[in-house]
Parts: sequence; C-alpha cells; structure tokens
Amino acid sequence: MDIIKSIEHEQLKNKIPDLKVGDTVRVHQRIKEGNRERIQVFEGIIIKKQGGGLNSTFTVRRISYGVGVEKTFLIHSPLVEKVEVVRVGKARRAKLYYLRDRVGKSAKTKEAIGARIETKEINVKEDLTEVPVESAEEEAPAVETEQPVVEEAVDTVTEEPTTEVKE
Repeated sequence: MDIIKSIEHEQLKNKIPDLKVGDTVRVHQRIKEGNRERIQVFEGIIIKKQGGGLNSTFTVRRISYGVGVEKTFLIHSPLVEKVEVVRVGKARRAKLYYLRDRVGKSAKTKEAIGARIETKEINVKEDLTEVPVESAEEEAPAVETEQPVVEEAVDTVTEEPTTEVKE
C-alpha cells in the first residue's frame, strides 16, 4: 500500500452514518474553548455531500434568527462526535443549492412518506486483526488413543401380580 494511503487509512473512522442529501440531521460537534471541551449541536438540512475517502464532507444548512447559516463538516473528523438523522427528506438532486434562495417553510424538503428513521452505519474499514500463523516445522502434539469404555446397561423388570376389582 502507498505510504499516503496507509496514513489516511489509520485516520478513517470505522463506521460512518449513512447520510443522504435532503435529510435533516443533528450534528454533535466537539468544541474546544481554552482548556475545556463541550459538545455543540447543529441541526439542519444536508444540502450537499462531496469528496471521497478521508476528505469527504457534507454541508448542513439551517436558518438562525432569519439568517441562513451553512457549516461544512468532515465525515471522518474526530471533532464530529455523532450525526443523528432527525427526518428523512425527499430530494431528487445531488445538490440543493436552490434552498439558499428560499425563506420559511419553502426552505425545507418534503418528508419521505413512510420512511423510517434508521441509524444505519456504513463500515468503512474492516477490523484487521492479525492471526498468528503457526509454522509447519513445529510438531503437532501426539494424539493419544484411548480404548473405548464399554458399559452394559442391564434393565431389570419385575412383574407385579394384578388383582381385579369386582364391583
């Protein structure tokens, strides 16, 4: 494997959420202020996904106090704690830039009817565990053969005399 690819492979997250354009998501982002850390939540509609591999990003748009705010997040960033899908949107385009011109209810996507909100995750990299390979030169332990033990089961049946009851 190439040196750059091997370094990128180490930085990839094991599982990433299955995100689609048009979904309303809640992104939990770790923010460092001075010497303390906190988690900030940013909720909005995914308007685009781009890139691949380590550099793949998604952009989330929301309207805050009448002003449109867009944030772009790296999918594999260690600062992104988790991404929750709040609502499954119905989008027929790859980029929803037309939402930038809209205000109010028209700035939302239609909800996919009957869509379940599932927390599907995609396995990006498999857990590579090295299994120690035993060399063929080592002798296998000798298998001791034991003679089978034969047990005889004797079933004893005793008959009791029956008496008839007359009424």
